[in-house]
Amino acid sequence: MTSALDQLRNMTTVVADTGDVDMVRALKPVDCTTNPSLVLKALQNPYFADMVAQEIDKGRKSGATPLAVADALTIGVGAALAEVVPGRVSTEVDANLSFDTDASVAKGRALIEAYAARGIGHERILIKLASTWEGIRAAEILEGEGINCNLTLLFSPAQAQACAEAGVFLISPFVGRITDWYAKAEGRSYTGEDDPGVQSVRSIYADYKSRGIKTVVMGASFRNTGQIRALAGCDRLTISPALLEELAADTAPLERVLTPDQPAAEPRAKLTEAEFRWQMNADAMATEKLAEGIRNFDADQQKLLAMLAERLSA
Repeated sequence: MTSALDQLRNMTTVVADTGDVDMVRALKPVDCTTNPSLVLKALQNPYFADMVAQEIDKGRKSGATPLAVADALTIGVGAALAEVVPGRVSTEVDANLSFDTDASVAKGRALIEAYAARGIGHERILIKLASTWEGIRAAEILEGEGINCNLTLLFSPAQAQACAEAGVFLISPFVGRITDWYAKAEGRSYTGEDDPGVQSVRSIYADYKSRGIKTVVMGASFRNTGQIRALAGCDRLTISPALLEELAADTAPLERVLTPDQPAAEPRAKLTEAEFRWQMNADAMATEKLAEGIRNFDADQQKLLAMLAERLSA
């Protein structure tokens, strides 16, 4: 019997939401996507122990800052993943730059240069930025330079519209986190069909296809395989190892839900910054989850920096 994972691969590009190289080798996704939380977890894996020790020793001898060592390690994790996937690896810009367009652009360029120094071309990398107004503007600049971007922490139609208008390569709407917010706010659980996270991605996908928008829609942050099944046919889905394994063990039929054939939509005006900020302000879920996501990614970045500072001074 064909597994649900293999059935999904016939209609959707499967991406691994992990920095675990052994899991990536076993599950064979096309792409990998990471964030500060996943990098922190990966660097605590024995697989990367030698690399961590070497970078800390190098940093100690050169007087490098913990941030410089953290960047080297992040690139090291990305390079290791690039060796085992045929597609792209997403690498995130520091969360504390989420409201600074110029600094985000500079960091994105620096990440691409660091990968190039390891012989990994820009066509293998996606620069990952939070879907703030400033992050979207940074992505617009980087895309203009041929550097493709993944806009993450996306929760609202306003973010999706602004990303499309900026010509970004890919967006990552967060299914599970949207569902979490509504489950807490409304005190109920959801099935795949009435799940607000699923409905959000379906709406964005239909809007993009109806307008001929080329930006890739990659559903992310899944809580269960029911949410994944409800989005079968989406351009890409980034899935945790646990859920990938569950899909690999499941032989039930998987039906395609999303198709690119959508009725043409009416033209609409381009979002201004004021309109974007007003629509975000009016969307309590999107505002809260975006802010929370940035804070949490930064918290894990700070944990990594503290760990490196301690080891550099040892």
